[in-house]
Amino acid sequence: MKQYEKKRLRKKWLAVPLAVSIIAGCSHSETSNPENSSKDTINIMAPLLSPESPGSKSPSLKALETYTDENINVTWVPDSSYNDKFNIVMASGDLPQAIVIKDKSAGFIKSVKAGAFWELSPYLKDYKNLSQADEKIVNNSSVNGEVYGIYRSRDLIRACMIIRTDWLEKVGLDMPETLDDFYEVLKAFKEKDPDGNGKDDTYGMVVPKWLGLGNGSPWDILQIWFGAPNRYGIENGKLVPDFTTKEYMDALTFFKKLYDEGLINKDFAVMDSAKWNDPVVKGKAGVIVDTGSRASQIQSAMEESDESAKEIIDIIGTVEGPKGKKTFPTSGYSGMIAIPKSGVKTEKELKRVLTFLDKLNDKEAQILTNNGVEGRNYELKDGKFTSLEKNNKALLYEHEGLAQFSMSIPKSEYYIEEQKTKLFQHRKDIITAGEKIAVFNPAESLVSDVYTQKGAQLDNIILDARTQFIIGEIDEKGFRDAVRLWENSGGTELLKDLNKLYKASSK
Repeated sequence: MKQYEKKRLRKKWLAVPLAVSIIAGCSHSETSNPENSSKDTINIMAPLLSPESPGSKSPSLKALETYTDENINVTWVPDSSYNDKFNIVMASGDLPQAIVIKDKSAGFIKSVKAGAFWELSPYLKDYKNLSQADEKIVNNSSVNGEVYGIYRSRDLIRACMIIRTDWLEKVGLDMPETLDDFYEVLKAFKEKDPDGNGKDDTYGMVVPKWLGLGNGSPWDILQIWFGAPNRYGIENGKLVPDFTTKEYMDALTFFKKLYDEGLINKDFAVMDSAKWNDPVVKGKAGVIVDTGSRASQIQSAMEESDESAKEIIDIIGTVEGPKGKKTFPTSGYSGMIAIPKSGVKTEKELKRVLTFLDKLNDKEAQILTNNGVEGRNYELKDGKFTSLEKNNKALLYEHEGLAQFSMSIPKSEYYIEEQKTKLFQHRKDIITAGEKIAVFNPAESLVSDVYTQKGAQLDNIILDARTQFIIGEIDEKGFRDAVRLWENSGGTELLKDLNKLYKASSK
């Protein structure tokens, strides 16, 4: 930020009182701002993940008001009760002008179908930043192709293989490049005493209990390596479930082989995901398939217990499978910001709110919401960013909550403290390479009434059958029987509904 701009902002921080309601799950409230009555007020409802919300004297929020030329009035709701609060607010009809939507919940979909939110597709092209939104992510966040919120961008590629390189060196293997290499690594980690204690007490990969399909579990990621679809594939122009394909069954057979040979933990079906890192940190297992952020957690935990454990953990994005290198993507977003019609009644007011949201994507606004104020929350020396918030949570809380309505469209432009570790660099490399080989879910945007009513029941049929097949309780015929049960329990009806929606959205 230029020096004269910083001086201008600092002067205005002193002159601009803040209008923020800090309401932990209570009703929406609006504060007046007589000293700044020339400004309009934007009312926002957002989840609070931090122990403290940005206070009424937060320099970051004051600076954001100055930059956007709006008074910003936030209703903070604890994240744990946010969806419940959303349903209450929707029922009351007393809505803000912008509201964070955490996911496409049944409550949100019901409100969309009732006409409670503005459909934004016709307007986005008119705004500098919003017009540059990623088309894939816009589609993923849409409801049957219609846009009812501005997505909050997240890394599209996070999936990777996390591996102990000290164990690789011990067993004399390189980083795996193919599925066969991957299997050989897991086998060596069990059989070749990688911890060097002379005991048969290690195994290859840790897998936790993971409820849900297509949401990034190790099984989801691994089946993509085998060339299986991401939830749904396309055959003859129609959607088909992943679990009906040959590639899925090939992956499932591989999982069973890992289980039968003791290359994964026998208790995977009940293992608490909160303890997922422990076997790797404690030297019982050598591989986890998850996200790059977990790799950093494991490396830090290992260094805490052993200062010499520097750069032991490394990652790769994927391996060569039958259909080449493929990777599992996220949906590219984490919730969205929607505009309720009861809070924004006219098209003129809608355009004002969209102008505000567009400004929040400017570099200056992204820095304020994600990093805070220069000279207070961080410093720049020769262009290098350094946080001033270490060991000072109060400074962090001044702006941390504001990131809940930061969208980062078309890209993230706030500061990230550069790290020189190979792990940090490899995470960046995986993101870049993965975007070219990601396998997307073609039904991501489709919202079926059948799934809303029966989705949990249908998913559980396949989840149970997958686990039963891996541990040997059923064979391939038993799995096919489970698929027929899925079809007869509403799956056939679901596919019919989804394909109708898919055909309509394709047009």
